[in-house]
Amino acid sequence: MSKTEILKTIQNEEIEYVDLRFTDPRGKLQHVTMMSDQVDESFLDDGLMFDGSSISGWKSIDQSDMKLMPDLNCTYIDPFYAEKTLCIHCSILEPDTNEPYDRDPRGTAQKAEAYLKSTGIGDVSYFGPEAEFFLFDDVRFSVEMNKVSFEVDADDASWNSDTEYEVGNMGHRPGIKGGYFPVNPTDSSHDIRGEMLSTMKRMGMKVDKHHHEVGSCQHELGLIFGSLTHQADELQKYKYVVHNVAHAYGKSATFMPKPISGDNGTGMHVNMSIFKDGKPLFSGDQYADLSQEALYFIGGILKHAKALNAFTNPTTNSYKRLIPGFEAPVLRAYSARNRSGCVRIPWAESPNSKRVEARFPDAAANPYLCFAALLMAGLDGIKDKIDPGPSSDKDLYELPPEELTGIPTVCSSLREALESLEANHDFLLSGDVFTKDQIRSYSDLRWEEVYAYEHTPHPIEYKMYYSC
Repeated sequence: MSKTEILKTIQNEEIEYVDLRFTDPRGKLQHVTMMSDQVDESFLDDGLMFDGSSISGWKSIDQSDMKLMPDLNCTYIDPFYAEKTLCIHCSILEPDTNEPYDRDPRGTAQKAEAYLKSTGIGDVSYFGPEAEFFLFDDVRFSVEMNKVSFEVDADDASWNSDTEYEVGNMGHRPGIKGGYFPVNPTDSSHDIRGEMLSTMKRMGMKVDKHHHEVGSCQHELGLIFGSLTHQADELQKYKYVVHNVAHAYGKSATFMPKPISGDNGTGMHVNMSIFKDGKPLFSGDQYADLSQEALYFIGGILKHAKALNAFTNPTTNSYKRLIPGFEAPVLRAYSARNRSGCVRIPWAESPNSKRVEARFPDAAANPYLCFAALLMAGLDGIKDKIDPGPSSDKDLYELPPEELTGIPTVCSSLREALESLEANHDFLLSGDVFTKDQIRSYSDLRWEEVYAYEHTPHPIEYKMYYSC
């Protein structure tokens, strides 16, 4: 939208507020709300100053001034506020130079798109994330000096099969690992997901389907692919809608990778493709009808997978999902159709839909940094002609131990991921897409989480060791 169109929308739609939204380094959506009568052409040209020192991982207090710059191509009316509010996603600029702030995740995504064009490899990169989530009715947790605990509950959870309810227990629930694809009444969350998807569509998002996932209380909505930065914006809106519709129903949604034990965790498979001059770069006559460039792209993903984990699986909880079994793609291998490796080539009906799917990311990731890092790893593979090796078309979890030992894995902890990023990040620095300062500051934030996690006693340790 142009500035004129934005201002006409504010007037014609009787917009009361304009909400400026941005994403912090960890991936959390933040906002500040302006009265609409304060928004004019100069405001849209100049942006809004704010205190960057209050955002973890950004400015120090002595250099706190930063600028929110509205992106007029990313606007939508918020469906949840009582007062009519127009939302605009923003990038972050340095106020003295108007240059992009190098720790801004959205700016990193934009630089990754520009770098792709500069290489001549392609014009546009498309991303299609498949973000899963859990819905609970009750969530309680405590982290105190003398108490560390959590408890979640949901009426439709498998563990409530014998719970006594005043109205009776109807007994229709998905079993453990049995949530894929029963109809109602076993799938009791159809209407909630339907409202989530309809809300997204009314916001102008491109969506296609919804369904119950494998795990108890686990769900997924279909978000149609888009270009890198745009799709990261869409994923932030996706998570925003899921959280708020769930809240309106008296439920709690979480994108934690592994909120419960003994059942599937939450992933975010990321489908990727590159086009050049309007033609699909990944379509060809090699393995699974891929091009040689697509195979090199896979080679880059597999080579840099452990460093990528710091962005694609950025929480300590991520590695409770990335364990063998539970459909978790921990092995650095690729295959057509086979879902047990960390890279898959989905079946495609046409050359335009030929794509590569990274299966190890999860939805706790900052989408701007996750997508940018995946693209940079793939481009490094194309530039350096990194051979991904032979495909793995067997069920990798059924291989005998002697064969499994020859297949490398992704990281098994956030500590390992951050150490891998420290040892291998030059591929991210090409074209100044990421900077060393940004990587260091991001890592510092995540190291805080590692230390907090490693220094806190776990309830299971009491079970195992208290009487030793």
